[in-house]
Amino acid sequence: MSKTGQGGHGSRGRPAAEVWLDARLKRAAEGDHDAFADVYDTLARPVKGLICRVLRDEAQAEEVTQDVMVEIWRTADRYRPELGTARGWVLTLAHRRAVDRVRYVQAGTARERRSALLAEDRPFDEVAETVERHEDHRRVRHCLAALERRQRVPLTLAYYQGMTYLEVAACLATPAGTVKSRMRSGLRLLRRCLEAR
Repeated sequence: MSKTGQGGHGSRGRPAAEVWLDARLKRAAEGDHDAFADVYDTLARPVKGLICRVLRDEAQAEEVTQDVMVEIWRTADRYRPELGTARGWVLTLAHRRAVDRVRYVQAGTARERRSALLAEDRPFDEVAETVERHEDHRRVRHCLAALERRQRVPLTLAYYQGMTYLEVAACLATPAGTVKSRMRSGLRLLRRCLEAR
């Protein structure tokens, strides 16, 4: 069955496109390279979008997406259609991998922080500056948390991940003009909040 032109419903009232994708994943599990290419073409973009939302880092999202797609090729025989759709199975794998990467990065950051705190002979000025910087970060985080999600997420990607607004737009699969406008209004609210604190 071809993927194009599917608007109807397949077995058990599920959309025909999902039934087609389930069948392609089952064929991929049997070693069919063309079937896997179809699965890859259909799901690589939604997988990357999900991972990017978790990681907030496009370069890492790209890397984890490739890992996930390789894992799907290697473990496609574990997919059980009776438990859910191919899309659901793949996105669950992607989410787990993304969360694993976040935990790994956080553990590394915590180790670096502990090492820095244990460093001997730090001058008083350096310690005072670190405390002040930490307080500034705390205020910014508090004000960011007060923003609506559609404003907070682009600003977080831009300022904590160093993304341009075009990269943010690509990561969030949102038009660049919309992202720019949300960032502008978010910055105004952020500035107001910081001045009030």
